Amino acid sequence: MKKEGKAVNENKEIRDILREILKWLRFIGKRQLRTLLLDALEKDVDKVVYELSDGRSLREIERICKDNGYSIGKSAIKSHWGKWKPLGILEPSDKYQGRYERVVSLKEVGIEFPEIKLKK
Repeated sequence: MKKEGKAVNENKEIRDILREILKWLRFIGKRQLRTLLLDALEKDVDKVVYELSDGRSLREIERICKDNGYSIGKSAIKSHWGKWKPLGILEPSDKYQGRYERVVSLKEVGIEFPEIKLKK
């Protein structure tokens, strides 16, 4: 019985240590990710396109951008995706082939961006 109790205590201790490590990794990673995003997303339109890159199609992102006063075409959006993917700030969508999803919302890392109005 003593061995089982000792194993349980050791497992709890290991979990506590792993939680502490994870907390600090998230903190460090979030700061580095914020810096990377600020460098990659120079203009407001870049931030809007990035924020809308959540599995939406090029056509849908283009339409929403135009509805919000940003003049950007599908080829420019695709070009942005091509630049952002190697940086690790976009991932291929699991749901939609040929589309991309941002790895984090700009709000999550404290980056302000223009309000995006979506038509219903």
